[in-house]
Amino acid sequence: MDNKITDKLRILADAAKYDVSCSSSGGKRKNENKGLGNAEGMGICHSYTEDGRCVSLLKILLTNFCIFDCAYCVTRKSNDIKRAAFTVQEVVDLTINFYRRNYIEGLFLSSGIFKNADYTMERLVRVAKKLRQEEKFNGYIHLKTIPGASEELIKEAGLYADRLSVNIELPSEKSLKQLAPEKNYAEVLQPMGAISKQLVLAKEEQKLFKSAPAFAPAGQSTQLIVGASAEDDRQILQLSNQLYKGYNLKRVYYSGYVPISTDIRLPIITEPPIIRENRIYQADWLMRFYGFDVQEIVDEQHPNLDLDIDPKLSWALRNRHAFPVELNTADYELILRVPGIGVKSAKKIVSARRFAPLQFDHLRKMGVVLKRAKYFVTCQTKSLQRQDFDSHYIRQKILFGGGSVRSALLTQQLDLFQQAS
Repeated sequence: MDNKITDKLRILADAAKYDVSCSSSGGKRKNENKGLGNAEGMGICHSYTEDGRCVSLLKILLTNFCIFDCAYCVTRKSNDIKRAAFTVQEVVDLTINFYRRNYIEGLFLSSGIFKNADYTMERLVRVAKKLRQEEKFNGYIHLKTIPGASEELIKEAGLYADRLSVNIELPSEKSLKQLAPEKNYAEVLQPMGAISKQLVLAKEEQKLFKSAPAFAPAGQSTQLIVGASAEDDRQILQLSNQLYKGYNLKRVYYSGYVPISTDIRLPIITEPPIIRENRIYQADWLMRFYGFDVQEIVDEQHPNLDLDIDPKLSWALRNRHAFPVELNTADYELILRVPGIGVKSAKKIVSARRFAPLQFDHLRKMGVVLKRAKYFVTCQTKSLQRQDFDSHYIRQKILFGGGSVRSALLTQQLDLFQQAS
């Protein structure tokens, strides 16, 4: 590979790592001693298809030049970094060459903004168009949609890309004005709305005409930065819920703020809030697959997620009146709310109990995490654990384990005594 192209790839692949709106493995394993494979991160990330397959993507920026000066962004115009830009043909050639060497199965292409939104978006579309029409490339393509780009360019992008994404970046208009004053929510939501509209139209056309062209068949996604601004988890999840319902998003990705700037408008932190990011992902999962409403997960009394335990367990401990759940008779929706029982296990429970009453040994074989579930379920009215323990005791027992019930109860009583004194 040409040294000039290699330098560009190094710069623009590294700059692309901050965009998590396509799933990335985050791996950094190097290939040493002539081993097989390489996860060092030269622009290769991993995403997952709807059927669960893991695909490798070339993840790069078209350029890290940018006309905006967003405080949280490594490519902002005031940042003193080495700049680079690919031509349209260079991206096409890299994608095809990497694909032929079996390094990748697709392309994730984002970009800083050259002159304006349309100027940049037009080049992103040209890359996808060349790959599809000239190179007959049928691999996965994920294109970043530039806020403020025209609806015509967005529509054309969806004809060539499998997925489109528009990064909303911050959880409120107020924070966006403070940290990225040149941007506004209207310019972000406009392309989201255009993509959503085109997705609906394309589905309707395909019902009438089988030969109707598909539009971004993998849907659209977005990214929210967690920790760069003052919003609590409740505000973040409420926004995500609105985006899922109002714009038919496939995924909202959450990115813990990486401290890359000394801007006084940003919080002083030494490392990204990884645990908080993980808890928000878990809460997002509860909304999408477990039937939870936002207000059940976070509310005015609990605006932030518990960092020590997952949000499902947190909800269960706050709602002990809903338990225990008798697994031989309870509705599927209620079984889903039991800590330690996932979607697959819940389906197995509902299916298996049609043939014979369930016992706890059956649950173990189904993959139920009884360490958690035993405090919240019964099988034929029998329980593995006393159901009259208070929430504090259960929390401590799940978090720390070990020790006898008696010693745990003594610890609980001591805690209560200290709180009262």
